Amino acid sequence: MKKRTWLLRFKSIRTSILVSFSVLIISALLIFIAFSINYTEDAVIENSQDYAMQLVEQVNGNLDTYIDYMGNIAYMIIGNQDAGIFLKDGYSEETEDTDQTERLAGYEAQMYHSEADNAKQRLTEQFQTILDSRPDISSIGILGENGKYLINRDDVTLNEYVNYKEVDWYRNALEGGDILTGEVKASISPSHVQNIIKDSYPWVVTLSTPIVDRNTQEILGVFFVDLNYSSINSLGKNISLGNRGYVFILDDEANIIYHPQQQLLYSGVKTECIDEVLEAENGSFVVKEKDDSKVYTFRRSEKTGWTAVGVSYLSELMKNRESMQNAYFLSGLILFAAAILLASLISREISRPLKQLQQSMKEVEKGNFDVEKIVIDADNEISDLGTTFRIMTERIRKLMDENVREQKEKRKSELNALQSQINPHFLYNTLDSIIWMAESGKNQEVVLMTSSLARLLRQSISNEDEIVTIEQEISYTKSYLTIQKMRYKDQLEFEIDVQPESLHMPIVKLVIQPLVENAIYHGIKYARNKGMLMISVRIRREKLVITIADNGPGMEPEVVKHILEKPDRGGKTGKVGVYNVHNRLQLYYGSQYGLSYESAPGAGTMVFVTIPNPEWKEAEDETFIQ
Repeated sequence: MKKRTWLLRFKSIRTSILVSFSVLIISALLIFIAFSINYTEDAVIENSQDYAMQLVEQVNGNLDTYIDYMGNIAYMIIGNQDAGIFLKDGYSEETEDTDQTERLAGYEAQMYHSEADNAKQRLTEQFQTILDSRPDISSIGILGENGKYLINRDDVTLNEYVNYKEVDWYRNALEGGDILTGEVKASISPSHVQNIIKDSYPWVVTLSTPIVDRNTQEILGVFFVDLNYSSINSLGKNISLGNRGYVFILDDEANIIYHPQQQLLYSGVKTECIDEVLEAENGSFVVKEKDDSKVYTFRRSEKTGWTAVGVSYLSELMKNRESMQNAYFLSGLILFAAAILLASLISREISRPLKQLQQSMKEVEKGNFDVEKIVIDADNEISDLGTTFRIMTERIRKLMDENVREQKEKRKSELNALQSQINPHFLYNTLDSIIWMAESGKNQEVVLMTSSLARLLRQSISNEDEIVTIEQEISYTKSYLTIQKMRYKDQLEFEIDVQPESLHMPIVKLVIQPLVENAIYHGIKYARNKGMLMISVRIRREKLVITIADNGPGMEPEVVKHILEKPDRGGKTGKVGVYNVHNRLQLYYGSQYGLSYESAPGAGTMVFVTIPNPEWKEAEDETFIQ
């Protein structure tokens, strides 16, 4: 046999449908929840990246504006002649007349120094104005290739231990371009400690640009502006990327311009993915770490070349992840409950016709073939199946009714045949007795026996009913015993003890008399002493028991064992009578009823007739037990 699938292991189709729907619904909900959570996470990350990109662009815009403004200040300073006049050493023209040259040089030198002082004065005033109006500027000044300098005010001196020409931002400024050609390229240093001024070490970002002689295109020095680190810090510090998120700024050479934890970077405690940022230039990526993951969002400024980088922590972006998952699962449970309710209703509607058909089959199984009750409320294959089942049931009922009629006719024929077998046997024995008494000249006894026989035959033949009462059956048997006692005279005695409550109870006709006849001819006839036959009728709860006992020679156990078996043709007459009575009782009452024998050699024989008590009720007290 083929193995049943797991859906067919359930006892009802409705359960199978519900389980199937539940599996499908749970699978769909799990996929939906997983997809929703992943989609939400991706959407949150994407939205966060978009938001961070806007903030980064804002930082770049602020930086561009700020640097442009500082560039304008630089252009204002180096765009006039004062910076060049201040840095020039003296004449740059040559003459052939030495005396004239010396006279002119002295005069022009005097004029130059007077003009340089004026330029210095004007520059100092400009520096002072700028410093007063811009507190974010730490220092502003001019450094010449010839060693001349002007920083903030006249009283500012250089650090004697530092050669400003060796610092990075100064050298980078010398390569910044030509201010006169309009290609001013300000050099912006990373954040650093400015140490060229004596006794001053501020943390700054230096913007520097070269100062070029307009006539000779010679680089005369460098103009610089030291921007307080706090001003750059404010541009990134005011950007909010969560409680732990931050913004830092890189230049095009991977130098940190600004970082909120710059000291940790310099000490090596903290690291950033700078190489990956510079390789990608613009965009975002996620970096997984041990405890958390960081989202880098960055964009490079076309004006400054700096890259503003926003760093967000994934745990903060997903801080509501648990509540979001709970919301999804709660929604899933609600949807699941609603779907199961709907599936239950659908499965009930689908399985209802099958349930009706199942109930109809159970009724048929119980023997109720009422086809009018087989109604299938459907218009599909199940309805066709119900119609077919109804037609089949109707045919079965007709066949059973026909079979019942045939069985009744057959049983009636068998009962008539049994009765026809019993009556000639008894008539033969009685006539034999009459002949025997007539030969003996006992005319009075012959008349008495003949009249008794006539009365007995009238009771037997005239009553066509198959069922008689116990009282009628006992009366019939008593007439028979009267005839037999006249025949055997002093050799036969009998006693009849009938419980009065049983007299009206029904019994199949001609049951006791054949058994009494068998007891006389096969028991008492061979008794050594006077024969005694006892008949009793007792009610035993759900049964009625008729006992016929004789004091004959008894039977061997092997004979008792086979006495109720169907005899072969030509078998003993007594055995035929016993079998016929037993068969009649079982045909009418069932196989659990009939005859049973108890006998032993020399101990006589007892035969028990057991039939159902028609008045018995299970809840009834044992009133009739004697």
